[in-house]
Amino acid sequence: MTTTFYAPPGAFAGTRVVLPEAEARHAVRVLRLREGDEVVVVDGVGGWHRVRLALTTREGAIGEVVETRRDVNEPAAGLTLALPPLKAADRFEFAVEKAVELGVTAFVPLRTARTEGRIKAARLEAHVVAAMKQSLRCRLPRLAAETPLAALLASAEGAVFLLHEAADPARTLPRRLAEVPPGAPVTVVVGPEGGFTPDEVRAAEAAGALVASLGPRRLRAETAALVACTAVLLHRLG
Repeated sequence: MTTTFYAPPGAFAGTRVVLPEAEARHAVRVLRLREGDEVVVVDGVGGWHRVRLALTTREGAIGEVVETRRDVNEPAAGLTLALPPLKAADRFEFAVEKAVELGVTAFVPLRTARTEGRIKAARLEAHVVAAMKQSLRCRLPRLAAETPLAALLASAEGAVFLLHEAADPARTLPRRLAEVPPGAPVTVVVGPEGGFTPDEVRAAEAAGALVASLGPRRLRAETAALVACTAVLLHRLG
C-alpha cells in the first residue's frame, strides 16, 4: 500500500515537491524510504500527486511529481457539519476526525446557548490533516471560526438539517434527505451536550432549517454527528 503524505501548495515548484519536516521525518526515519521509492502526496486543495523520491536525507526529502490527478475520493457535493465544542476535547476531536473520513467538506464549531467547550485550533487542524490522509482524500475540509447558530443559519447554503431529540419521530434524517435535490449541498447541525433551547429550534425552523430525528435513543453529541454524516454518505451512494 502506497503511503500518503501531505504537502501544502507552497511546497510545490514545477514538478518538484519538498516534503514538510514532519512528513519527511516520517518518510525517511520511520518508513525508511529512499531515492526511487514512490509515494502519494496530496496538497489539500484537490491535487493528488504520485511522487518519486529524488533525495532523502535525515534533514528532509524532495520528490519529483510523475502523475497528478484532481479531486480523488472527494465528494461531489458539499457536506458541512456544525457541532458545538464539547467539554471533553478528545471526544470533539474524535468526531471531527471521523467526520472528515466520512466526507465532510467544511466544519463549523457552533456557538449555542448551552455550548460549554472550547476548541484547540492547532490540535483540530492536525486531526483534519491526519484524517484526510487516512481516508485517501486530497482536499482539506474548511475549518471555520466559532460561529453563532443564528449566523450559521443565515449563511448556510443548500439544505440545512437541525437534529433534535424532540423532533417528529416520523421525520427521520434519512426520510428528510429524500426531500433534497440530488447534488445539493447539505449542512447538518448538531446540538450541544445540553441540547438546543426551544427558542433555538423555533429560530432554526423560521430560517428554513428542516428539523430531523435520529430515532428514539438519546445519543451523545459526537455520536449524533457521526450518525448524521453516515446517513448523508449512504444517501448519496444510493
